[in-house]
Amino acid sequence: MTPSALKRPLLFSLLAFSLATASAAPAPTDRQADRWDLTALYQNDAAFDADAKKLAAQLQQLGACKGQLGTRLKGCLDLYADARKRVNTLTTYAAQYYDQDTGDSKGNQLNQRAALLGNDFSQATTFLQPEILALGSRRIDAMLAKDKGLQLYRFQLSNMLRSAPHTLDAAGEQLVAQFGLATGSAASVYRTLANAEIPWPTVKLSDGKEVRLDQAAYTKYRDDDNRADRKLVFDAFFGKWKEYERTFGETLYGQLKTDAAYAKVRRYADSQSAALDADHLPPAVYQTLIAQTNANLPTLHRYFKLRARMLGVKDLAYYDIYAPLLKSDRTFPLAEGKQMMLDSAAPLGPDYVKALSAAVDARWMDVYPRPRKVAGAYMNGDAYDVHPFVLLNYTDNYEAVSTLTHEWGHAMHSVLANKAQPSIYAPYSIFVAEIASTTNEALLLDARLKQAKDDDERLLYLGAALENLRGTFFRQAMFAEFEAAIHGKVDQGESLTGEEITAIYAGILKRYHGEAQGVMTIDPAYALEWAYVPHFYHGFYVFQYATSIAAAQDFAQRILDKEPGALAAYLKMLGSGGSAYPYDLVKAAGVDLASPKPYQALVARMNGIMDQIEAIESRRGK
Repeated sequence: MTPSALKRPLLFSLLAFSLATASAAPAPTDRQADRWDLTALYQNDAAFDADAKKLAAQLQQLGACKGQLGTRLKGCLDLYADARKRVNTLTTYAAQYYDQDTGDSKGNQLNQRAALLGNDFSQATTFLQPEILALGSRRIDAMLAKDKGLQLYRFQLSNMLRSAPHTLDAAGEQLVAQFGLATGSAASVYRTLANAEIPWPTVKLSDGKEVRLDQAAYTKYRDDDNRADRKLVFDAFFGKWKEYERTFGETLYGQLKTDAAYAKVRRYADSQSAALDADHLPPAVYQTLIAQTNANLPTLHRYFKLRARMLGVKDLAYYDIYAPLLKSDRTFPLAEGKQMMLDSAAPLGPDYVKALSAAVDARWMDVYPRPRKVAGAYMNGDAYDVHPFVLLNYTDNYEAVSTLTHEWGHAMHSVLANKAQPSIYAPYSIFVAEIASTTNEALLLDARLKQAKDDDERLLYLGAALENLRGTFFRQAMFAEFEAAIHGKVDQGESLTGEEITAIYAGILKRYHGEAQGVMTIDPAYALEWAYVPHFYHGFYVFQYATSIAAAQDFAQRILDKEPGALAAYLKMLGSGGSAYPYDLVKAAGVDLASPKPYQALVARMNGIMDQIEAIESRRGK
């Protein structure tokens, strides 16, 4: 209910990307049935316009609440909740319209209009928090005791009172809201340049095929069987990013300065403190993650050494990290992928599977890659009265099935939260969100291993699991350490150029990948990878992928073991939405992410998977 309520990290509310997604080749079909149906949000432009007018009217009504919260608190909070729900729906429509074709000017116009509406909402509601703080906790408690209808808002009111040290007076909050539009351009410039305007290179692979190496093609061909082709892809792709090093350095530096300025204005010690406090996350979570990751880098290095042996490579390079450990021509068409996902969800109960089955056959998702469509994959669950929307770039491989399962884990989280909670508590933190998606991935792996017909198929799934743990735990923790480093410099008043950012990233990249230990060589050109990652424009976001996959391994195992109460506790956590602080929700369900235990358990699981792979290799005399 704070003025920043609509400023949750964009990648959570609109772009919850999986960094391990597969997106590449042209769609095998381009049927309407394989695209989402945005008429579920608005039938036409006129309906969008009409809802925008309703929002404008509500914002005027909210203006009349100013100075009146002491006598009209419930009515004004009800009005706020409905207006927030409406602006979320308008923003969802604009985002989905734009992302299905980033080159369509109408989508860009809708996005800009939605941004204006969101800023109007923020400015119209800036008085709420300062005025509630002026009432004070004693007065608020008395009002809660007197008006039972206010009980709905108890948690939100408590959270607002908690933020008193970081809330400005009404004039200050109004000023911050007005600057919202002026300080939000860095991510927008990045998205437009990276998705629609970079002239991507064309490369000729060893089989003579010419490939336009955009982001979608990179994710496809970076795991090519031919090692020379993999190197060619990496060299050309990151070589193109190198050409824009200064530009992307300016955009990211602009975002870092914005984060530092807002942290200072709100009297936080630094950007990280401000980001974690938004969800009341203990700093020990971030600190423990980084400490445990560094302590367990030998496990990551063991994986790389195993990868080198299985690939038959003596000088493992960074362009070898995506090559499949087992060469497989097996494909998983969408219908098969859906069924695999539904089968693997069985441990979550028949009601869950029934709801998922109905949703996945409705037009809630845009399935296949197309030119100018946003790369990657995400779920947007902000349209409370409608349903979630899922963007995929499905390519018929096992990674695509895993991504399908991941994003529908997000979608079902939203379905459960929207069903169980009022609109004010349905949105949930990314801290919990990625647990829902990665738990489903863990269940998928378990189901596939149980159905594997031979060691080749088992290796396919075990290899995918290892890469998922590397990509979602170690890689995201590496990103988190990088973010802490670059934010820390800007928080201290230092400037950063693209070259300097590259140097910082290179140092961390080499350490994580064991260059000093002779585990892997890192070409300096590949340190431009930081420019490729959109998450850095939404500060201190990606660490939650790593914490979440650690928690997910625990939840999945307890559910599979049919531990008494485990499934009920897990589903209760999902259905709780944002009705409590996310760290508390996860801890109440059985996992403390401020302790070393879940991270140590994940590392043990990773070592266990490698033990299984090595046992198979031993049976084969390798």
